[in-house]
Amino acid sequence: MADRRGAADDRGVHPVTDVHTHYVPHGWPPLPGTGDQPSLRVDGPSEATIMLGDKAFRRITDNAWNADVRLAAMDRNGVDRQVLSPTPVFFAYDQPADAAATTAAIFNDLALEIAAEAPERLVPFCQVPLQDTDAACRELDRAVEAGHRGVEIGNHVGDRDLDDAGVVTFLQHCAAHDVPVFVHPWDMPDTPRTRRWMAQWLTGMPAETHLSILAMVLGGVFDRVDASLRICFAHGGGSFAFWLGRVENAWHGRHDVVGTSARPPREYVGRFRVDSAVFDASALRLLVDTLGVDNVLLGSDYPYPLGEAEAGRLIRTSPLLTDDERARLLADNAASYLGVRA
Repeated sequence: MADRRGAADDRGVHPVTDVHTHYVPHGWPPLPGTGDQPSLRVDGPSEATIMLGDKAFRRITDNAWNADVRLAAMDRNGVDRQVLSPTPVFFAYDQPADAAATTAAIFNDLALEIAAEAPERLVPFCQVPLQDTDAACRELDRAVEAGHRGVEIGNHVGDRDLDDAGVVTFLQHCAAHDVPVFVHPWDMPDTPRTRRWMAQWLTGMPAETHLSILAMVLGGVFDRVDASLRICFAHGGGSFAFWLGRVENAWHGRHDVVGTSARPPREYVGRFRVDSAVFDASALRLLVDTLGVDNVLLGSDYPYPLGEAEAGRLIRTSPLLTDDERARLLADNAASYLGVRA
């Protein structure tokens, strides 16, 4: 396919931007901490395996670390710009805070090396040791000063959800410093029932994301954090849009239990964004209708196989979107989220 960057029928006044992609560096020094630490087993010139101790976690190819391969895929898919976020297996939230801070710094610096190959097209988002609020704020500040443009966080730290006081303080710090936040599900429940058919990914990820948006709403986070916070949830926000009516009904019908936010749940629509990785035209239409056309952004989950193989194809081919909506989802909304003019 020819280079389609900047195609007039795809974009508004901004570049087509994929806000949900991941990177993996081509190797890193031994990581501090306890237990099975991630390492990379190089299997060939363009193949490798992420290892957890001596157990294979995920096979990857050079599209995870090679900027030229990544840029070629972007050109084939008509994507001008990608946000590069960490792969969640590297978060190290289960490690001591000092070890997690060192791990975050290692990966954040390596991400900058990848992004430096195409600084106008690759937008790095850092990771932080979210289990320690002060350490997380310090690493965020260091990473942003070094060149990161935002931060990816996991949707929980152990049993602490996004309404945990320490996480809320970190989100307040992000709002105060005008740093966009991308929330990615991770560490899904591992049971015999979820080990079949990749059910952890097929059901666990949407459920975790839904639960985290509930924590932001019913946990009162949106009541405490300044409205300037730019926060986006992966995977279409999970099942939240489909079940917003159920949450709203519960808030009114069981206000003694669910009425923990200052306002009804529906009134917080517009305080957060979601990506478009739902793989179905009707589901995407539901997102736009429920959450608002300005709050849905192109996200592919590149380069992983459960992502959208051709980034933006669903938005471009959906018969249920107008041309104006397509331009917003592909380009304009991401510019607002990233806080850029071009």
